[in-house]
Amino acid sequence: MDRHVIANMGAELGATTTVFPSDGETKRFLKSQGREKDWKEILPDSDCAYDLEDEIVLDTLVPLIALPTSPGNVVPVTEVEGKKISQAVIGSSANPGLRDFWMAGAIVKDKTIHPEVSFDVNPTSRQIIQNMVENRAFANLIKAGARFHQSGCMGCIGMGQAPASNSISLRTMPRNFPDRSGTKDDQVYLCSPETAAASALTGEITDPRKLANIYGMGYPTFKAPELEIINKDMLVPPTKHKTEIKLKKGPNIKSLPNMEGLKSEYEVPILLKMGDNISTDEIMKAGAEVLPFRSNIPEISKFSYAVIDETFYKRALNAKEKYGGHIVVAGENYAQGSSREHAAIAPKYLGQVAVIAKDYARIAWQNLVNFGILPLEFDDPDDYDVLEQGAIISFKNVRRDLVDGNPIMALVKNRNDQREIKLRHSLSKRQIDLLMKGGTINHFKEKLAS
Repeated sequence: MDRHVIANMGAELGATTTVFPSDGETKRFLKSQGREKDWKEILPDSDCAYDLEDEIVLDTLVPLIALPTSPGNVVPVTEVEGKKISQAVIGSSANPGLRDFWMAGAIVKDKTIHPEVSFDVNPTSRQIIQNMVENRAFANLIKAGARFHQSGCMGCIGMGQAPASNSISLRTMPRNFPDRSGTKDDQVYLCSPETAAASALTGEITDPRKLANIYGMGYPTFKAPELEIINKDMLVPPTKHKTEIKLKKGPNIKSLPNMEGLKSEYEVPILLKMGDNISTDEIMKAGAEVLPFRSNIPEISKFSYAVIDETFYKRALNAKEKYGGHIVVAGENYAQGSSREHAAIAPKYLGQVAVIAKDYARIAWQNLVNFGILPLEFDDPDDYDVLEQGAIISFKNVRRDLVDGNPIMALVKNRNDQREIKLRHSLSKRQIDLLMKGGTINHFKEKLAS
């Protein structure tokens, strides 16, 4: 599960993918899940070569912490220790190992959480909860004063557990982008379970190595169970006659709106010009106010780009009516962070035709394609400075140029001048076909109808 965390955080920092060998550790994990027979060794070729190699000597690593408001803003815990905290949260979908919860429970065992700290536990799954009961982690955490929550996104995406205003919250989660927690002036730091548990005891950011002096505590050693408890009685087999199932939809459950295919010509405004490292939390706001509408695209679309510009929704509707759509412009690493599809679905519903950026976070780039939004890049990055919010951009023969592999030329009409700029893309033929149809859902609708 540590590999799971590393791979997930690789995506946060811009990696397209992270690969580990399928080795003895993989086999041990599958055995603990009752799936040893599924294991197959997959190792690098003996003569493989890499463009770049970096070596990390684990013995030299010290406890690290990510400062607000980016997972990449990392420093040693010692640089910020002593700062008062009001909350520590253990667990999420992306830091999910049984070891993490056991370690926190072992640290706080027979102790009491600092009276001014809310110590919250987000279990990964029912299976994790059952195993936490078995190995006493659950009892240790509850006895120490932890608040136990149901499995789910929870505080990671601002569904509860919002931190106190203008106070520090330590979290073992993958993201700390602005306003994601549900508190506008939050101060969310990302750290290990050891640092979170140690700090929950002391009431301030604490290097967990200092527990030896504070409590006379040695470093707890986790021994993974040979076989985890797996409640197979909870598994429901799929229905044989799936087409006979009738979906029951309440008033807040809406079918996906129609996704229009790519046209040949557009003349649309730039509704928003953004900087670098815009996250999906800024494109589609997180939190308890918003996420109840995740199955209601017309309603959730009202929060599109609201973190950046609260007027965006009304302006997008006006542009859709007047021009048939809009585009947005961004700098580097557009749509980093959570892979939530709503950061593409909602803008598409509001008429987003394309995004023009210096470059993209890879998962979000694919999501744009999946929902029929054209992800374009500057052929000359300096052209980013040419584009003004409010300018009108004209595209001619977009469909033909995509199919023929030509650059996409855009006529930019700013307030005081106009010029043509060259744009490019990194799309495959398959992705171009999807854009023509308006995205992946339209593609499958077409296949089902044929």
